[in-house]
Amino acid sequence: MLDAARVADLATYDHSRQFASGADHVVIGGEFALCDGSLRSVTAGRAIRRGDVLTDPLAPTPGARNNSASLRRALGILLKLGDDLEGHGRTLGELAGQLDLTKSTVLRLLQPLIDARFVQALPGGMYRLGWRNAQLGQVYLAGTDPQRDMRDVLERLSQATSETVHLVSADFPHVVYIDKVVSSLPVRMASRVGSTQPAYCTSVGKAMLAHAEAATVDAVIAAGMPARTVNTVTDEDVLRRELATTRARGWAIDDVENEAGVRCVAAAVFDAYGAATSAISVSGPTERMTPERAREVAPLVRAAAGEISQRWGGQR
Repeated sequence: MLDAARVADLATYDHSRQFASGADHVVIGGEFALCDGSLRSVTAGRAIRRGDVLTDPLAPTPGARNNSASLRRALGILLKLGDDLEGHGRTLGELAGQLDLTKSTVLRLLQPLIDARFVQALPGGMYRLGWRNAQLGQVYLAGTDPQRDMRDVLERLSQATSETVHLVSADFPHVVYIDKVVSSLPVRMASRVGSTQPAYCTSVGKAMLAHAEAATVDAVIAAGMPARTVNTVTDEDVLRRELATTRARGWAIDDVENEAGVRCVAAAVFDAYGAATSAISVSGPTERMTPERAREVAPLVRAAAGEISQRWGGQR
C-alpha cells in the first residue's frame, strides 16, 4: 500500500487508486473536491496543491509510538470489505491484491476478525463484513447529534468560503434550519435556527427534492409555488428540469429565488438508508456570491455534505 507520495503532476497522480485530477483542488474534512465537482476520499482537512505530500491514514507514522502494522492491515481489510455494497463478498486473492499483501498474511489477519464477527466467511471462499460492524454502527449513530457532531464541518466550510453556512432538515413542503454558522463578513439574512422556508425555492430544499420520491415532489408542488422574488421558479416543469440537473451534478442553487439579494449553493446529506434527509448550504449576498463564485463554491459544499453523510453512515 502506498504510504506517501509527492503530488508532482495531479493529472496523473493516483493515491491508492482513490483519485486523479488535472487541476488545483480543495479538501474539506475527508473528501477530495475536484474542479469538475466530483469527490474522492483522501482523509485531509486542508487545501492541497501541486507539490504537497499526502499520507495514507492507515500507514505507520515514522517515529510514532504504538504503531501496529498488523492492526493497520486488519483495518485495511475491513475498509476494503466496506466497499462491497452488494454484499457479495471478496475472495482471499482479491483482498490480497487490493491490499498488496500475501494471501497467507490476509488469511492470518482475517481469523481474529472472523472470531469477533467483524468478518463473515461465506461458502466458496468469500468474505464480507460481519454483523458486529452493524452493532457498533448503531451505537455510534444513536449517539450522534447533528448540532454537536457536525458543527466542525460547518465551521470549516464557512472559513473556506467566508460565507454563512446552514444545516437543514426536510419537513416537506418546507425545510427547517437546525444549525447556522454566520459569516465574518457583512451579511443580513432572514434565516435563523428553528425557522422554516419553502423547499421549492431554496437551494437546500431543491438539493433534497432532487433525490426525493416522485410523490414527495408532487406534494411539494401541489402545496403551491408562489413567487417570493422576481427570480422564483413558479412553473412546475421548469422546477422538475432543475431538479434533474441538480441530481446529475450533485448540487443545487437558489439563484436569488427565495430572498432578494441572496444567492445560495447547497448539497444533499444522505442518511444510512440512502435518503436525502438533510442538506447544507453556503449563502452570501449577490455582490459576493456571483454566479461564477457559486460554481467555485459548489465542490466545497459537496465535499462537506459528503463528510457529514459519512458520519451519519450515508450510503451515497
